[in-house]
Amino acid sequence: MDERDRLSAKRDRTARFYRVVRFLEARSERGATPEEVARAVDVSKRTVYRDLKAIDEELGIPVWSDDGRFGLEGKGLLPALQLTQSEAMAVFLSARLMARYADEYDPDLAGAFQKIAEGLPEVLAAHVADTLDRMRRLGTEPRDRRAILATLTRAWAERRVVELRYRTGTYDGRPGSRPATVRPYLLEPSLTTRALYLIGHDETRNAVRTFKVERIEAVTLTPRVFEPPDDGNAEQALERAWDIVADQPEVEVVVRFSSTVASRVQETRWHPSEATEPGPDGSLTWRARVSGTLEVRSWILGWGADAEVLAPAELRTEVAAILGRAAAAYAPDGR
Repeated sequence: MDERDRLSAKRDRTARFYRVVRFLEARSERGATPEEVARAVDVSKRTVYRDLKAIDEELGIPVWSDDGRFGLEGKGLLPALQLTQSEAMAVFLSARLMARYADEYDPDLAGAFQKIAEGLPEVLAAHVADTLDRMRRLGTEPRDRRAILATLTRAWAERRVVELRYRTGTYDGRPGSRPATVRPYLLEPSLTTRALYLIGHDETRNAVRTFKVERIEAVTLTPRVFEPPDDGNAEQALERAWDIVADQPEVEVVVRFSSTVASRVQETRWHPSEATEPGPDGSLTWRARVSGTLEVRSWILGWGADAEVLAPAELRTEVAAILGRAAAAYAPDGR
């Protein structure tokens, strides 16, 4: 099959999925038998079974079955949004930011991006087309990862508990995998790591934990449902986080910035809790209370010799050791 035939077959398959979905949407109460779907779409019953499986697993539209009848779950498809031009532009910019940091082609992001662009002026829509072309040149995201994200999204939307297997990071001293039973509170992207994270209550540890989605090896949706925390636990925890990690003890970080970068530091509000104090020599003392030091450490190192950690002592020691190893690596003959 040449490229033209392959694309034609893909379009035919997509169009068939659309007809199946619309047919089942119109029968939301009772659903339909495979025979009824086959007659409506003009395909074989065997093809209907394959399509229903693909709609559920590939498109992420939940399909239910009961006593030989199939249908779409009520929240499988969302109604069309009626956005003003300014609202569409705001969503477009958010999607464009996600697209800029994407390192793999995500069909769901591309599809959402294209739909948003339909409400934009021609000049802006052309930028969408250019962005989509760039995204298509990226490698495609593995199907198993898309399936994991689809399951997590459904669990989050339906407040369902999930069971997952998580590959722990080498930085925590316990490399390997562990099982976890989690109540999904939030899915949150990080611009720092260009990754997606699941924040939820880990019943295995009896605490709120942060899971990098790329490290989730398998996930299963359970029938158990949960009530969200009354205190907005996940959102409040993110206010303490530097970026994503919100499950570490809170600590006060104090950094002195040289006069060379002091004005640049003050141009941005880096954390909700931050406070600054200018020094007589033009330097700047910056302080904030954050969840752990893992993420803020990378930010401090990015300022090089223009940032000096004053507190906590453990962070000062870590940064000094890292800079010392870096200096040694750049020394002549490694000395």
